[in-house]
Amino acid sequence: MAEKKVSILTAFKTIIWPRRNLVFIGLLLIAISKAASFVAPMSLKYLMDDVVPNKDISFLKTLVIVVVIAFLVQAITSFLLTQVLSIQAQYLISELRAQVQKKVLSLPISFFDNTKSGSLVSRIMSDVEGVRNLIGTGLVQLVGGSITAIVSIVLLIKISPAMTLMAFAPLILFAVISLKAFKIIRPVFRERGKINAEVKGRLTETLSGVRVIKGFNAEEQESLVFEKGVDRLYKNVKKSLTATAIMTSSSIFLLGIATTAIMMGYGGYLLIIEELTIGEYLEFTFLLALMVAPIVQMSNVGSQLTEALAGLDRTEELMNMTPEADEENRTIMLENIKGDIAFNDVSFAYEEDKEVLHNIDFEVKSGSVVALVGSSGSGKSTIAGLAATFLDPQSGAITIDGQDVSKVNLNSFRKNLGVVLQDEFLFEGTIRANILFPRPDANEEDLQNAVVSAYVNEFTDLFEKGLDTLIGERGVKLSGGQRQRIAIARAILANPKILILDEATSNLDTESETLIQKSLATLTEGRTTFVIAHRLSTIRKADQILVIENGRIAEQGTHDELIVKEGRYFNLFTYQARI
Repeated sequence: MAEKKVSILTAFKTIIWPRRNLVFIGLLLIAISKAASFVAPMSLKYLMDDVVPNKDISFLKTLVIVVVIAFLVQAITSFLLTQVLSIQAQYLISELRAQVQKKVLSLPISFFDNTKSGSLVSRIMSDVEGVRNLIGTGLVQLVGGSITAIVSIVLLIKISPAMTLMAFAPLILFAVISLKAFKIIRPVFRERGKINAEVKGRLTETLSGVRVIKGFNAEEQESLVFEKGVDRLYKNVKKSLTATAIMTSSSIFLLGIATTAIMMGYGGYLLIIEELTIGEYLEFTFLLALMVAPIVQMSNVGSQLTEALAGLDRTEELMNMTPEADEENRTIMLENIKGDIAFNDVSFAYEEDKEVLHNIDFEVKSGSVVALVGSSGSGKSTIAGLAATFLDPQSGAITIDGQDVSKVNLNSFRKNLGVVLQDEFLFEGTIRANILFPRPDANEEDLQNAVVSAYVNEFTDLFEKGLDTLIGERGVKLSGGQRQRIAIARAILANPKILILDEATSNLDTESETLIQKSLATLTEGRTTFVIAHRLSTIRKADQILVIENGRIAEQGTHDELIVKEGRYFNLFTYQARI
């Protein structure tokens, strides 16, 4: 399928037209500025043909005053253009970044599973940068250059139609070369965006995993991977520079012919036969320079616009992705939920024709605890992900209080959801900010209750700044057990109706685990809870245990019931008991 590209017309409709009032003011300022720029070259004719031969000092004073006023007008309009268009372009960039980031967060978990975070950072921060060339400097140069070129051509024809035609022929050839070059450059710029995102993505992973890299003495290996990425980027830039160099060299040669050879040759001939005055010759020379300069400028703008549209191609591709919310179909709003959850013949596959769950059937009553056990890769986390609405089943249905979850508004569901993961994520900042994350407006009493319930105070009381201690990126300054207790305190503060605990005590020492088990007993009371556990001693009191093997429920029951059966659960439990 062909890639959809953002056209100039599309960019105009979506970016420029909604801001037409500001753009109109900008265009008016550009017109005034360009009109003022013609005063100086046109005054040369009067200077050389009238003032100097007639020694008219009075007229000379008038000319100088008019020229000075013209330059003042250009200076003022230049300042106002920066305020009106350039600043507006920067505002639009920040606005677009916010929109793209919001869109990215609305996408399903599967998108993030298949996309590097560094790549997304590049798309959010870099791809929208080209907008400044559509509203800011690019628009000023494009429109201003067009006005200058058109007016210059009219005035040049008035002075000498024949010399204008001769000067214009090389410019047409240059325009044809430029258009062909732009067609080559645009896909190169688009590919550059992809490569840049991949390289930044790998660099982000490298910096995040620096302990693993150093632990396995893999610095050289990672450096080679990064070198290959930047080499691909270099080769891409080389292509665009080659195309740009062709345009630049063409402009030097063709515009040189237009300005120098024609002006010296044919212009000199017209002076000799006295068909041109010296004043007209000088006026023609400066007007031609005024016309040529913006044409060269516009070729550079064309390259900038091509890069901008390539970035907007990628941005539009992201903005057109289907969000997980699906507001058209997810219309059921949950209020005062009980928390009865049922899986009805649910199957799921991460890849087509490769199911990881097969016909899963079970019910979890409100306020009860269901534990998911089994070997690694059996499908436990996938079931939890489905229960949390992070994933959608390929077939079958999941219900909450009898309502099909696929038709439930995600916000109304997830405000009742709390999650504690095995490798819990903490944000850079303070311990207090991380615990308050689900409820930033929670009062101090609720915060302290969560802190005490998760036994966070046992280590924060030892810190000089207590809860206001900075923990570093991903909580790197804390131990695994400390990070896990903060995560549990965060879930306690959220006060959810549905709770997902994925190996919530896996990073704790024996003493901490005992304390956390007590707090979890309080946390899970009255809440529908899914517990994923490898350590089976932690789930003996679960209301229901599901033994998952190869994506199916192999056994189901309470701890005592499964021990009596002496099946898979019995084998796992007795094996762990002997260790």
